[in-house]
Amino acid sequence: MISPESMLQRWAMIVELSSAVFADMRDHAIRAHPEEACGLLLGDATRIMKYVPAANVHARPATHFEIDPLVLIAAHKAARAGGTAIAGYFHSHPHGAARPSATDRAMAAHDGAVWAIWGEGGVEFWKDEADGFAALPYRLSDG
Repeated sequence: MISPESMLQRWAMIVELSSAVFADMRDHAIRAHPEEACGLLLGDATRIMKYVPAANVHARPATHFEIDPLVLIAAHKAARAGGTAIAGYFHSHPHGAARPSATDRAMAAHDGAVWAIWGEGGVEFWKDEADGFAALPYRLSDG
């Protein structure tokens, strides 16, 4: 059961990103269509500062995604060298809703990462929690 304090903390959290990061995710999803786009969200749990597109190396990219391991390793190395940390992951659902699919739920690490899913109707943000995905509000900020 989720505690009242956890619920308040969850709803108090708002993901912030610039319109440029938003456009980068959108454009990648459009270019990848009809396959799923994927990439990394750099920043922290409340502020996404950069989107790093990656190749979708899954054997069935029309319905699944797997971030290119070389991009993932490079991002981890950069973070260890003082760069921006990986806050989470992005992927698109070219023919579905912007919410975690059954496959997403099965593959999730439950590590607190932020997931951005671009689907029909736009993007939604989610937190991958121990007990499943929780919706996160977001706002665009260019300040």
